[in-house]
Amino acid sequence: MDEREDIFENSDTESVKDDTEPAEKPDYVAEIVGIIESNASPKVLRDKLSDYHDNDIAEALFPLSPALRKKVYRVLDVDTLSNIFGYADEDEAAVYLGEMDLKKAADVIGHMDSDIAVDILRELDRTKRGLILDLVDDDFRRDVALLASFDEDEIGSRMTTNYIVIHDNLTVKGAMSALIEQASENDNISTLFVLDDQDVFCGAIGLKELIIARQSTPLEELIMTSYPYVYGTEEIDDCIEKLKDYSEDLIPVLDNNNMLLGVITSQSIIEVVDEELGEDYARLAGIIAEEELEEPLKDSMKKRLPWLTVLMLLALIVSSVVGVFEKVISQLTIIMFFQSMILGMAGNSGTQSLAVTIRILMDENLTAKQKSMHVLKEMKVGFSNGLILGLCSTLIVGLYIMLIKGQAAGMSFAISGCVGASLLIAMTIAAAVGALIPMLFKKINIDPAVASGPLISTVSDLISVVTYYSMSWVLLIRVMGL
Repeated sequence: MDEREDIFENSDTESVKDDTEPAEKPDYVAEIVGIIESNASPKVLRDKLSDYHDNDIAEALFPLSPALRKKVYRVLDVDTLSNIFGYADEDEAAVYLGEMDLKKAADVIGHMDSDIAVDILRELDRTKRGLILDLVDDDFRRDVALLASFDEDEIGSRMTTNYIVIHDNLTVKGAMSALIEQASENDNISTLFVLDDQDVFCGAIGLKELIIARQSTPLEELIMTSYPYVYGTEEIDDCIEKLKDYSEDLIPVLDNNNMLLGVITSQSIIEVVDEELGEDYARLAGIIAEEELEEPLKDSMKKRLPWLTVLMLLALIVSSVVGVFEKVISQLTIIMFFQSMILGMAGNSGTQSLAVTIRILMDENLTAKQKSMHVLKEMKVGFSNGLILGLCSTLIVGLYIMLIKGQAAGMSFAISGCVGASLLIAMTIAAAVGALIPMLFKKINIDPAVASGPLISTVSDLISVVTYYSMSWVLLIRVMGL
């Protein structure tokens, strides 16, 4: 037997799997704090801290007192501090800069990528920001001004000017020389961006392709002319799918004249996607803007109260609908016990459908047929889930009424059957509504995440109430005469 086959065929061989529990991860933050609090000399402190990742040091800085943080600022060099501050939250990094003397703060900012520096500078007061910018070099100041010129919802605000650029009239050897010359100042070297003699963007070259190319190879043969790009003034929401679709480390950002302004890194793409998902989640809850821990109570109320007022009015409509079925409730009081279950499950079904639909609607190229197929699919999912849960509730509710409430088996399972059927219908309709409402708002140019989130639960309640009490009146009172 072949030796490779024997590995799989011989089940009696001793397992090579290590069943021991993985070692507990060391508490690096506590270790770093201990080092900083020690009385070690500056050289020993610097050498010990160099063994830890910059992210762990950034995490350890914030709980320290200002006096201990200043000790770190004096011990570590500017390059290391700029890397550490790059991992900290912008507001935390701004605090650290405020604790330094102006010259060192400017040196630290000047060693950061321009996009990170802009985010941190925005957290500083105008006076401090102006003093720091007066101390950085002209090129860095221009980069900061360029990024700050874009609105926060424009993709240009997320780019960095840390990239390698060459011209298309170079040889392979000349391109390598240009790369080496720029690499001392720019560390995003995985892709080289190519400009023509008018400085217009014309493509990109992968570092690997340049390294393995023969010197006699024309540079134009290495250029990827179909390389993806975005324009700096594009809305983040509009180009986020393009950024996600391409598995490139760097995406060039162009101005309206097709000249290269900067690049979007893969890390920035991840952050953008994460922020967009967080904003969508907030909108689903009816919160228009992100709230901070330090935000005043009055401001938080202004964001939430309008939606809550609308929902209260809609809830009054639901309550009035319940009042229409007052006679049904008075004849069969027991059915009130199961109202919340049907309302809750229909709401869950609608919310699930809503979340999936909003995610799908991010694709601007969806056809009407694809949207129809999606609504049909959501209805099938709602029906299937409703069928299973309806059968389960029929059995459980029937046994509950018969054994706990002491009702006859016939009446018990008649009521539970009505509950199960109502659950099936309500979940199916709620799933369809959860898909249709965001599509409707998208059609009339209203953000579906903002508009759909607060509405779907109330609409689901209305559907559930009408379904449940209508079926109770028809099946239990009219047909069965209970």
